[in-house]
Amino acid sequence: MTTKQVTQKNHRLWLAAIKPPIYSVAIAPLAVGTAVAFAQTRSFNAPSFLIFIGAAILIIAWLNLSNDVFDSETGIDVNKAHSVVNLTGNKSLVFWGANLCLTIGIGGILALAWWQQDLTVLGLVLLCCFLGYTYQGPPFRLGYLGLGEIICFFTFGPGAVSAAYYSQTQTFSADNLAISTIIGISTSIILFCSHFHQVEDDLAAGKRSPIVRLGTANGAKVLGIATASIYLLTAIFIVAKILPPLSLLFFGSMPFAYHLVSHVNQNHDIPEKVSNSKFIAINLYLSSSLLLILGLIFSSHV
Repeated sequence: MTTKQVTQKNHRLWLAAIKPPIYSVAIAPLAVGTAVAFAQTRSFNAPSFLIFIGAAILIIAWLNLSNDVFDSETGIDVNKAHSVVNLTGNKSLVFWGANLCLTIGIGGILALAWWQQDLTVLGLVLLCCFLGYTYQGPPFRLGYLGLGEIICFFTFGPGAVSAAYYSQTQTFSADNLAISTIIGISTSIILFCSHFHQVEDDLAAGKRSPIVRLGTANGAKVLGIATASIYLLTAIFIVAKILPPLSLLFFGSMPFAYHLVSHVNQNHDIPEKVSNSKFIAINLYLSSSLLLILGLIFSSHV
């Protein structure tokens, strides 16, 4: 292998380790909560939104890096070439880098709370951080019990979307809470899809992921139901006038949903082919979230 090929391989591994697409889960829930607030109030607090986005990206960086550290302690990432810990060979450096990201991120939320003279958003964010920690962090490691998707639902659905809404309005909304379930499910779908190709590694590390518990065939069926549910909920919320009629734009993401479900159904037990399903799930997440946001924003001008 030439030096150029080695360099290109290292670049690919680092790109996979950094996981740029996963930072969408920091932005989309906040954008949805803000869009709901805008649709209801016709007002937008740009500084609050931008501070929150910056802090959320740093918090996701902490979650990503700290998960690599915690996974390195259980041995589940022994075959994962794109683990940041494996790439650097320095677990301590990654751990303290993660904590630095968390400290700065929480500092941004503290600044927002001080500016608004309201600690509610800080409390919600700290709760979400705690839930995120329980996923892989000791002594909880709830992800190893197969509870990761539930944690993901509440953290990136009701938790993050409600925090974003509150940062704009200083109130809570039942409609916003209902809408947040769509984001919670679509975020959990990403995590769910990440398990299909690593059943053997999960079993070896004692991780009882949903796919380990269900098997890949049943997991593919559950994925189909979960994916269909976000469209069913959207339709129900439109009929119930929780979402505006222009939220029908959300259904424009159905080709991505079809691609995801059909791909996993065909390849659920072939790790090398199903391993990209989480990226297809991210495409679904991004497209559906964007269309939902556009429907909410455009509705405020109708």
